[in-house]
Amino acid sequence: MDEPIGRPGLARLSGSGTPSSACTPRRRRARAATFTSEVAASMLAKTPYDLRHAAVSTWLNAGVPATLVAGWAGHSVEVLLKIYAKCLDGEEVRMRSRIEEALGWKPADPGPRSGPDRG
Repeated sequence: MDEPIGRPGLARLSGSGTPSSACTPRRRRARAATFTSEVAASMLAKTPYDLRHAAVSTWLNAGVPATLVAGWAGHSVEVLLKIYAKCLDGEEVRMRSRIEEALGWKPADPGPRSGPDRG
């Protein structure tokens, strides 16, 4: 059995500040129990940092305000956006739709739009 690692989910750090190997078997077992064998063998969520990055990216893409996500992640909004701005996928289309909805504007043709004047 593994040596206890203190608070759940946190790796014990060695003197150099790197995660000790004590949590590696536990992480491997958790991955095997959680993921399919194909995913467990991949690089997906290989470290706790990967899981954290995936969570923050998911929250932002779900439309959670950056101020909330920053607080949850322990970042300033400035740092959050500097690190995670590239993961915001489809934001322009979603934000234009929210503005149109707020203004009560419904496009006559829901087809593709081009350029800032939609023309």
